[in-house]
Amino acid sequence: MSSLSTLLLLLPYKSPAIPPSRFFLPPSTLQKPPILPNLHRKPRLSRQVTPPHAMSAQGALSEALALIQSAPPTWKSAVFSNLLIFVAGSPILVAGLSASGIGAAFLLGTLTWRAFGPSGFLLVAAYFVIGTGATKVKMAQKEAQGVAEKRKGRRGPGSVIGSSAAGCVCAFLSIFGIGGGAFSHLWLLGFIASFCTKLSDTVSSEIGKAYGKTTYLVTTFKVVPRGTEGAVSLEGTIAGILASVLLASVSFLLGQINAPEAIICVAASQIANLGESIIGAAFQEKEGFRWLNNDAVNIINISMGSILAVLMQQAIVPNL
Repeated sequence: MSSLSTLLLLLPYKSPAIPPSRFFLPPSTLQKPPILPNLHRKPRLSRQVTPPHAMSAQGALSEALALIQSAPPTWKSAVFSNLLIFVAGSPILVAGLSASGIGAAFLLGTLTWRAFGPSGFLLVAAYFVIGTGATKVKMAQKEAQGVAEKRKGRRGPGSVIGSSAAGCVCAFLSIFGIGGGAFSHLWLLGFIASFCTKLSDTVSSEIGKAYGKTTYLVTTFKVVPRGTEGAVSLEGTIAGILASVLLASVSFLLGQINAPEAIICVAASQIANLGESIIGAAFQEKEGFRWLNNDAVNIINISMGSILAVLMQQAIVPNL
């Protein structure tokens, strides 16, 4: 080896400076690794679109429910609700009313819903069902004896009006706010008492015709045939009292009246029915009173029951 080579090997070695850019790239030029799909991720479900006709049906149902639940009731809600119930209950209505009677009952139901809402309507419906059931009891026997109601117990418009005239007056007084808030409850009480009175009268008469063993004329206490105007029987009287207690209890459970007022309705109905029997025995369709038919007597009867209940409430309840 030459001396020059030996000298080069002994000298310290210093590596040449190399620019960093030749080995390191700026961050902006680095490529990100590819993102692999998450195999454990649940696939996103596509949003379900409700068909337009389903949306319209749901909207119509919501509007119908809102209309039925209108508080206070309106004429529109009363007509609509009454129509639905009449369609659903048409078999029962046909069994107890003639075609014209159904029309009169529809007007009564609409007026009742408008004045006293669903609870008032339910009270009238209970009266109708119980009264119709009592009328149908032993119908064949009543027909054979000639004491059954016409058309196999299917009531006409005259009977509907005669049974509800006092209640309709109370409903109108309530709707138009006669007497203000202080009288509004009295109109409801008179309405309830009128139907308690009429139901008691109907049930006592129909059960008396079916099961009454001995029938007495209320003015003379003479024994008379079943179905005689103004006649009463023990069986029919007891049934009539129970019917008025039942309807007054329904009204109490619906929160329309309190317990003392329920007792008042029962008492007023029995006093009115006694007065109706006296009128029937003494005057109904007698000479000079031909106009006093059964429907007219019914109007007098329920009016007495309604007025008596209001007067008794004012005399008794405030002092309790």
